[in-house]
Amino acid sequence: MSRAPAALHAARKSVGQMLDAEGLNLIACSGGADSLALASAAAWHHQRTSGPLAGVRVGAVVVDHHLHPDSVEVSGRAVRQLKEMGLSPVRIFSADVDEDSPLGPEAAARTGRYRAFKKAMAELEASRVLLAHTRDDQAEQVLLGLARGSGTRSLAGIPTARGPYRRPLLGLTRAETEAICRHAGLSWWEDPDNSDPRFLRSKIRTQILPFLQENLSGSIYDSLARTADIAADDADYLETQAKDIFPQLLEDPDPTGALRLKLNPLRAEPPAIRRRIIALAVVAAGGANPSHERLTAAEKLVTGSRSAGPVQMEGDVTLHRGARGTGEYGKLVIAPPSE
Repeated sequence: MSRAPAALHAARKSVGQMLDAEGLNLIACSGGADSLALASAAAWHHQRTSGPLAGVRVGAVVVDHHLHPDSVEVSGRAVRQLKEMGLSPVRIFSADVDEDSPLGPEAAARTGRYRAFKKAMAELEASRVLLAHTRDDQAEQVLLGLARGSGTRSLAGIPTARGPYRRPLLGLTRAETEAICRHAGLSWWEDPDNSDPRFLRSKIRTQILPFLQENLSGSIYDSLARTADIAADDADYLETQAKDIFPQLLEDPDPTGALRLKLNPLRAEPPAIRRRIIALAVVAAGGANPSHERLTAAEKLVTGSRSAGPVQMEGDVTLHRGARGTGEYGKLVIAPPSE
């Protein structure tokens, strides 16, 4: 066998740092090079008989979106290779994808995929899911955030850890995961959607980033990934500050479940903190994390818009400024979704 690529040792080290030594770890595998390389690195730990991770349990979940005519064959080939690595259990879960979603096909597929992960964790009693995003994916995500005019959290890109999800390959390139697969004798699938310019991410991957690499900087992938690291640190700090201040501005909810924030101290906060506090209140009232556009509209209620609202937020939550002469005066009222 040829000499193991340096990336394999890096992958094993990073994966080892993110495995749950006590619970069942699931490798999310699409059959592509990235996820098979991740599975190979995890299998190495799974098979060890000594060391701090000896006996660690590693299985895999293969999500079939049923979007390609050969998806059954692709899923089956991935399952066979995962079982040959010794992973157990290995299961296929279907992702329900709303192809008419107003958010677009990529977002709909992602939503269906994470629902499948959640179902797999529940059925298999898993504690952690490892995902195979690479440095290339991180660079693409940062560029997407720039293209959409998003804020610091979006520029922070893909997080290394969030909830039960871990992404140990963010320091590796896509070329390195392919090298790991070649060394291990693994056969991977190339998703045709990854090169379809109809999708913005695919266009960034196949056209825009290569152009920037050639004409702007030979290290554009590293530069964008470094931007994500810096932005993540900034976003984490701002969000921690907002979480500390939020309860200080929050009054007891009224009988309807509406939340009320004190307007004057909220108005005195810097915009970066103020917007995050409003977002926390929307989520606390039962809504979804609001978009930048909705937050901008809500912030105008705080900073002096003539209109007192209401402003509609994601998840059917509404915001309005309390009217003079009422108990809500001087408050930003966040009303939960109506039954």
